[in-house]
Amino acid sequence: MDTSGLGEVIRQVASALKPYGEGFASFSRLPKDGLDQEAIIAEMERYRAIEQGKWKGGFVSGGVYHGDDEFSSFLTRVYAINVASNPLHPDLWPSTTKCEAEIVSMTAGMLGADKTPDEIVGTLSSGGTESILLAMKTYRDWARAEKGIAEPEILAPTTAHAAFNKAAQYFDMKLIQIPVGPDFRADVEATAKAITDNTAVIVGSAPPFPHGIVDPIAELSEIARARGIGFHTDACLGGFLLPWAEKLGYPVPAFDFRLPGVTSISADTHKYGYAPKGTSVILYRGKKLRHHQFFSVTGWPGGLYFTPTFAGSRPGALVAASWAALVSMGERGYLEAARRILETAAWIKQEIAQIPGLHVIGDPLFVIAFRSEVFSIYQVMEQMSQKGWSLNGLALPPAVHLCVTLRHTQPGVKERFVADLKDAVEYIKRNPGASEGLGPLYGMGAAVETRGMMTEMLNLVLDMIYS
Repeated sequence: MDTSGLGEVIRQVASALKPYGEGFASFSRLPKDGLDQEAIIAEMERYRAIEQGKWKGGFVSGGVYHGDDEFSSFLTRVYAINVASNPLHPDLWPSTTKCEAEIVSMTAGMLGADKTPDEIVGTLSSGGTESILLAMKTYRDWARAEKGIAEPEILAPTTAHAAFNKAAQYFDMKLIQIPVGPDFRADVEATAKAITDNTAVIVGSAPPFPHGIVDPIAELSEIARARGIGFHTDACLGGFLLPWAEKLGYPVPAFDFRLPGVTSISADTHKYGYAPKGTSVILYRGKKLRHHQFFSVTGWPGGLYFTPTFAGSRPGALVAASWAALVSMGERGYLEAARRILETAAWIKQEIAQIPGLHVIGDPLFVIAFRSEVFSIYQVMEQMSQKGWSLNGLALPPAVHLCVTLRHTQPGVKERFVADLKDAVEYIKRNPGASEGLGPLYGMGAAVETRGMMTEMLNLVLDMIYS
């Protein structure tokens, strides 16, 4: 693997993530006297002017899922009313506890709770990663307590979210990753063969982040049920879109609590639930399983201490704003949003399929991954970046995806995307030596022999960002 461009990759990443230089307020220590509040607001406005252009115009894959000014102002008003709220003190802010319980209940109802005799319960978390971490910690403790498994294992397809790798590292669990099949969905037969006496949980995604193709959850969860193993559906990305897609008549494979083998689901309110960033829901089939998520200390000099998630104090304002997002959208609002997104995605998918040299991976509903066997897809991605687009680069295999949101349903956005993509492909054909931009970054991450070096490089990048 040629690593001669390693320094340039680091410089590009650091430059992209730290756009503020001379002329902006900067503090390595607390100022002696506090800044004037209006001056701080002016500084924030400067940041916003730089940052919102791309996502507001629909140039970003995912990232911002709603973004309408009126809707954002509404959520901001709700947040401001509840800015002091903290669910750690339910006696002081019982309204926050009420909102949290209702978010969980509404999400559960959307994900099949009404179609099963079992009680579906859950909690709010700070995002999809925490929901996944909470679930994996729960299965670790459940496996130890209920099945006597000393070293619980996670069984997941290679396309499962990186948060499962994080959970395995944090909780000292073994993660067994199963290659996906030629259709990029979890391989059912390979998963069944990989089960051991230590398997605590099997994972499937609805859909996985890379290619947007829902795993065969029905088959996988039934294998888990038959073996007395937990099954987690990671619906962080699709949990608030797939139910409405199904109601609209789109082919959505079963993935929720209607399947008796599904014992937990993560679903992000802050994606297609259109809540502010920092909220997600983790659901369980029954309180007994959820008890393994909870934390309590009874012998502490400070008194009884107990929390439902990892955090102690939590921002109740986010809970309230999440509740407000759900009840203001309502079923009709979510159906209409899903209709617009899915129709836009279908049109884009069809147009990409007609561009010589590109082909869409599988038949996704709203996360459109495409690749090329003719030229480097990273060259195309770099050209799209030059045109102002922020797309997601993928590895194994090299590909690029666009996660379609309400931002892309604005007039003219989908047409501009396809036109720019056609221009990018034509440019690459005329200039086969064109830059791949950050393409080497993905290549190094995909190669076993350079993963250690890649880890060190990413550590350097994080040092640059947070120094």
